[in-house]
Amino acid sequence: MDELISTDALLGGFVGDGSVNIHGRSVKRAHTGRWKASLFIIGVEIAERLAYAGILANLVIYLTDVKHESTAAAATNVNVWNGVASMLPFVGAFVADSYLGRYWTITLSSVIYLMGLILVTLSASLRSLNGIGIFFFSIYLVALGQGGHKPCLEAFGADQFEENDPVEKKHKSSFFNYWYCGICIGTLIGVTVLSYIQDDVGWGLGFGIPAVTMAIALLIFLCGTRFYRHKLPSGSPLTRIIHVFVAMFHKWNVSTSHQEKRKVAAAPEREVLEFGSRRRQYLLTNQFRFLDKATVEDELDYECKTTRNWRLCTVQEVEEVKAVLGLTPIWMTCLIFGVVFAQSSTFFTKQGATMDRKIGKHFEIPAASLQCFISLTLILLLPIYDRIFVPIARNLTGNERGITFLQRIGTGMVISILSMIVAALTEIRRIKVAKENGLIDMPNATIPLSVFLLLPQYILFGIADVFTMVGMQEYFYDQMPDTMKTLGIAVYLSVLGIGNFLSSILISVTEKLSCRNKGSCWFVDNLNKAHLDYYYWLLASLSAINFCIYIFLANCYKYKNAQNNFSDQGESCSPRTLLAS
Repeated sequence: MDELISTDALLGGFVGDGSVNIHGRSVKRAHTGRWKASLFIIGVEIAERLAYAGILANLVIYLTDVKHESTAAAATNVNVWNGVASMLPFVGAFVADSYLGRYWTITLSSVIYLMGLILVTLSASLRSLNGIGIFFFSIYLVALGQGGHKPCLEAFGADQFEENDPVEKKHKSSFFNYWYCGICIGTLIGVTVLSYIQDDVGWGLGFGIPAVTMAIALLIFLCGTRFYRHKLPSGSPLTRIIHVFVAMFHKWNVSTSHQEKRKVAAAPEREVLEFGSRRRQYLLTNQFRFLDKATVEDELDYECKTTRNWRLCTVQEVEEVKAVLGLTPIWMTCLIFGVVFAQSSTFFTKQGATMDRKIGKHFEIPAASLQCFISLTLILLLPIYDRIFVPIARNLTGNERGITFLQRIGTGMVISILSMIVAALTEIRRIKVAKENGLIDMPNATIPLSVFLLLPQYILFGIADVFTMVGMQEYFYDQMPDTMKTLGIAVYLSVLGIGNFLSSILISVTEKLSCRNKGSCWFVDNLNKAHLDYYYWLLASLSAINFCIYIFLANCYKYKNAQNNFSDQGESCSPRTLLAS
């Protein structure tokens, strides 16, 4: 029956996953979605990342040189702001999934984003608006706009490929690689061209270009409207999660033995997920069995004869919550990667600012522009990963993706540990050269050591991102319940957000502990007297311990979506059973 429905959908030419156009009507596969729509969306992301990188890349320099903050305070403020910007996507995801849908959330957040960028530009250009309070208000307005824009745009791009179509399904996997490639192109321009303009031309123009770019991004997005496939809002995911826990507490003393007799909630209109004319139904799983109590009918539920109350949930609702809870341990072990990732825009940049940055006799590159090598590495390696590595690995493993999500993420974690080791060794050499040249007490002097000595740690960051960053995007999007895809992207972004918060906390705690003994403080304004190498060794050690925990949890993780055409042998230890009816 399912195959007949799918065939009818194909013969009619309509998309079979319930997608509609902006007017709420069914859409034809040939005229909408796929690469013709996603290229607009990737183009928007390139412009948006250019704007965001134009603010973030040189922000620590702006705060120390223009606003006269200390190095530690500036690094903390950058981490906190970047952390808030990475946490606000939870708000954007909630609004999109519950009320507005992704398209209108993207449009509204783009306007807020643009307003924030305009205010940043005015704050840097006009004396009457150059107060520190106005500046921080404007960059947090940018963070608010990015919070709605970022998770919705990526999920909206993935929505353009139908999960039930074998060809489009493969393209969706490639989409995440090229999506991140687009991020890198925008970031590359932001950390090179805009950093140079900010350092050598002026902060007003350097912040003004991102505002113009964001306006162009909004225009590009609106131009692709007629090609987009839309998923209708499915109600508040937070309400559904709370519903399951409330029902479970109501039934805390109820025996789950009733489930063996199939006395569980099974209202057909709520038990299934709709995909056009297709229905998919999850069966009960063995993990988090305490939540299964929420599905057991007692006498009160039987008399009520409805599942639309807070005492009873369907199997589908419980399984959605189980899926979210199952992601939590992996998410927690990814946080240390977020802490490591935060160093590229803070301490790496301050390191570079003390070194010889000249190319030739007259041209001096901005310290923040070295971040472009992370993007260049990604731009070069992602197509190689998608076109060469995946086919080879697919032949060896039988897995459609080449390697599993968690194998990809774990590989990047190992490389991030190597990047911290290399950064520590490089810092040791930088301090040694400063001592040999009598520059320890001269913080503004240029150490006769090429800034390109920092390249290995940046390149290793880029290689790590190919695996972990892209792997996390696809993992959290794919493994989230079908009604919470935007939330999945927000969960991925929160790794970076909380990573920045944890980095700020770690810096503050380390600074207080290390400064107890005079002369041994790890973080001082004179970087030549600091001990960044100790801090990098600490991060490498924490990452290594975290990786051991990750390996254990990854081996225990159970993938969902057993019905997908991906190879289940490498992708699932004990997959959830998913029936189509």
